[in-house]
Amino acid sequence: MIETAYALLIGVFFATAVYLILSKAVIRMLLGVAVLGNAVNLLIFTAGRLTREAPPIVTAESGERLVAPYANPLPQALILTAIVIGFAMFTFLLVLGYRAYQELDADNTDTMRLTEPEKAPPPPTTY
Repeated sequence: MIETAYALLIGVFFATAVYLILSKAVIRMLLGVAVLGNAVNLLIFTAGRLTREAPPIVTAESGERLVAPYANPLPQALILTAIVIGFAMFTFLLVLGYRAYQELDADNTDTMRLTEPEKAPPPPTTY
């Protein structure tokens, strides 16, 4: 039951992220990247199973191996790493978008085409 709710929530996150990334406003694109990162983190978390299990700790009573059932620590480690990398990427993109806004005085990607002159020849089709 809860996996179905998480699957629907992940689908909504991915759909929202794609919608925001395809926007022409830079701020919406940045928010779309952040929502996409959260959707992927939630997907990894859900793939690691949503059950209440014991922490993966080897005790003196259990010997040298884990006693089932235990939680899988790999998805949790992947999510922690992805959160740090996603936050660093989002802050970099935020600063890049702010600098582009300062230099070009535009938030819309259609008005940011200063490097593409209107009457420029087309790019070469072969090399």
